[in-house]
Amino acid sequence: MSHRPFPGRRSVLRGSLAASAALTLPTALGSAPAFALSGRPGAGWGVQTGDVTCDSGLVWVRSDRPARMIVETSATESFRNPRRWHGPLLGADTDFTGTTRLRGLPSGEQIHYRVLLADPHDPRRTGEPVTGTFRTAFARRRDGVRFVWSGDLAGQGWGINPDFGGYTIYNAMGALDPDFFLCSGDNIYADGPITSSVALPDGSTWRNITTEEKSKVAETLAEFRGNFRYNLLDENLKRFNAQVPSIIQWDDHEVTNNWYPGEILGDARYTEKSVDVLASRARQAFSEYFPISTLRRPDGRVYRTINHGPLLDVFVLDMRTYRNANSTDDQTTDAQGILGAEQLNWLKRELSRSRAVWKVIASDMPLGLVVPDTGDGKPNIEAVAQGDPGAPLGRELQIAELLRFIKHRRITGTVWLTADVHHTSAQHYQPSRAAFTDFEPFWEFVSGPLNAGAFPASALDDTFGPERVFVKAPTAANVSPAGGYQFFGEVDIDGHSGELTVRLREQDGTVLFTKVLQPGRVGQ
Repeated sequence: MSHRPFPGRRSVLRGSLAASAALTLPTALGSAPAFALSGRPGAGWGVQTGDVTCDSGLVWVRSDRPARMIVETSATESFRNPRRWHGPLLGADTDFTGTTRLRGLPSGEQIHYRVLLADPHDPRRTGEPVTGTFRTAFARRRDGVRFVWSGDLAGQGWGINPDFGGYTIYNAMGALDPDFFLCSGDNIYADGPITSSVALPDGSTWRNITTEEKSKVAETLAEFRGNFRYNLLDENLKRFNAQVPSIIQWDDHEVTNNWYPGEILGDARYTEKSVDVLASRARQAFSEYFPISTLRRPDGRVYRTINHGPLLDVFVLDMRTYRNANSTDDQTTDAQGILGAEQLNWLKRELSRSRAVWKVIASDMPLGLVVPDTGDGKPNIEAVAQGDPGAPLGRELQIAELLRFIKHRRITGTVWLTADVHHTSAQHYQPSRAAFTDFEPFWEFVSGPLNAGAFPASALDDTFGPERVFVKAPTAANVSPAGGYQFFGEVDIDGHSGELTVRLREQDGTVLFTKVLQPGRVGQ
């Protein structure tokens, strides 16, 4: 791979983040960060960038009080002759969060930025600037692309543990200097309260930083917002956010476990039983705490295409909002499926229009791994596969339609990336092993969790002929991060050969499995 070096990047981050950290209250107290400059807006939750392309990107910040968001960008960390962008007024209606879109940026360049928060009544009064940096996508193929992906953060009661160093996996991902981070969902666990301590099997104790909003399941808008703020108490994550842009999708735990539209909860922990009401509140908080381009549109959708230069398009799916109800999933007709008709048509159209060498389909759930939903005591299915090895049934029908479309349109370079199941694996799907054969071979790679309970490997469904070429998973359920089994994946696309290399990595960055794919092929 031929990334250009950026020698000043790390040093500016160390300096700016150290300055910010020195001005925040101790996160071990579980309190929200606040700047020490009395009377001036503070941005103790750091900065983020998202949905970065060759010439644009979104910058996010949260203030501790009403403020006007101002972004300055520069080609150098000295900020000589900066370009200024006037952002929104941050207030209580968005929980004092805001996003500013940067347009007309140079491609393939390191962009240094700083966010200023100004007193809305006196623009001369600004808080301490918070700085970050990101790299726009390269417009030239030869420069290559590198990114990381994972999912599932602070799940099953495993939160920020100061004894463990917090969310240290972000340090390993950041050390690879990726162009962006793809989060495959479960950015929070709104249904997972976090207590101050958890007894571990070896007799030791896992300690969590706690907050009021994380003491119960999230039901109110304030509680959903508090779940997103909780993760920003971790210094590793804030440092990573200031260094690496993200592409964010959501899955179930941003709302509640295994949810689907129209569901009425039987969970006694909830006083609000309507999932539609909970999902509306969760979506608002989600849109406030992440810089996502399409959530600013009138339709407010999560699914979207991110064009990352000539080598890569990322197709971000939403397998949650438009699905039918979880069931035994063995129906012989299913027009709605897991994507809904409109999203399926969008995906077909975008795939057929794409001229990128590689087309990564970012799926928040796996295709051939059986993910059950037994919350109401019934043998229902949460994802696509239901364990019947025969012809497609239920939601498999929609996936079969998509795979057939990819084959007959001769769409090259498709790769599926996902998380959700809390272990890491690589599956190769092959028609010669399958009950449904009208598709070309493809790969699906699974990673995660980032900081959550790890679980045994899921069963495979043979409808699309998967072979699990690699897997690493515990034999026991809900193994804590202290027990290992925390994972992320890396994708490295070489600018000269066009080869795409996938590496499945452990929490410290150790490579567990490597697969090299060749460009220009319909299937492989």
